[in-house]
Amino acid sequence: MQQARATLGKYTWVKTIARACRAAVATLRKKAKQFKGGLEFLALRYLMQVPSQNVRHVILRKCFGLLIDPTSVIYMGTEIRSPSRIRIGANSSIGHNCVLDGRGGLEIGKCVNLSSEVMLWTMQHNPQSPVFDVKVAAIVVEDYAWLSARAIILPGVTIGEGAVVAAGAVVTKPVEPYVIVAGIPAHPIGERPRNLSYRLGTDDSIWFV
Repeated sequence: MQQARATLGKYTWVKTIARACRAAVATLRKKAKQFKGGLEFLALRYLMQVPSQNVRHVILRKCFGLLIDPTSVIYMGTEIRSPSRIRIGANSSIGHNCVLDGRGGLEIGKCVNLSSEVMLWTMQHNPQSPVFDVKVAAIVVEDYAWLSARAIILPGVTIGEGAVVAAGAVVTKPVEPYVIVAGIPAHPIGERPRNLSYRLGTDDSIWFV
């Protein structure tokens, strides 16, 4: 009986060490992931200050996995998170100092205009959560949509084709095609013509901004 207890105690000690090792490995992996994410964030911050659209776009595609059509443009100062989960269609324009949050998935269609300082957040904290948990959901901005200056789009929102979000609006729910919304929270205030045919992007941009 005494020998059995000794054997059991030895195995308990081994299991305790094994659990501690697993916990340590999990912590190291988490720290490594955070460190890698921090380095990527810092590198992107510096990259988006480079005064050359071509240089920025090539590095974003080749090094960070951003899917952007060659006819589209991202202006200087834009903050980009998780670029490998972002897709930007043809002839679209992303203005100065925007926020493109790809952590939950972000898709921007063709001929889309994001004016300066627009924010698209696919991740946010849940104010009802006792542990300050996060909500993650994709954002879709369809063709010919126009998001005016300092508009904020929150997780899970789809901006319909040709829709307009007025300056400073906060969008918490999907916006129907060709509807104009404004306010906090955003609500419909009008409609837009459906015969849109313009193009944006590199054709009208200045290469060093």
